[in-house]
Amino acid sequence: QVQLVESGGGSVQAGGSLRLSCAASIYSYSTPSMAWFRQAPGKEREGVACLGSNGRTRYTDSVKGRFTISKDNALNTLYLQMNSLEPEDTAMYYCAADSGTACSMYAVLYNYWGQGTQVTVSS
Repeated sequence: QVQLVESGGGSVQAGGSLRLSCAASIYSYSTPSMAWFRQAPGKEREGVACLGSNGRTRYTDSVKGRFTISKDNALNTLYLQMNSLEPEDTAMYYCAADSGTACSMYAVLYNYWGQGTQVTVSS
């Protein structure tokens, strides 16, 4: 059973930065595909960024140029560096992982999920 534990959320003002972390309880080669999703109140969960086994990354249009996804295989930890935060980025952020290799922004393709960490951006 893979366990994912997110941390790093918090409250910041617009223009600020946060770095989310997701620690996985399993070797990185077992979950080569990982991603960050977010869900705001009253909205559907959306893919924010993904990282495939070949190092390919993808970002949703609204965060391109502001967010960076990365992974430390030695620490089995996924990161999301978030800069120039906007009030529209306010949401619960979830880490997801799967034994597949593709970089996907579709939530249904991920079998393992963390409990989420709240990000609140004030104007």
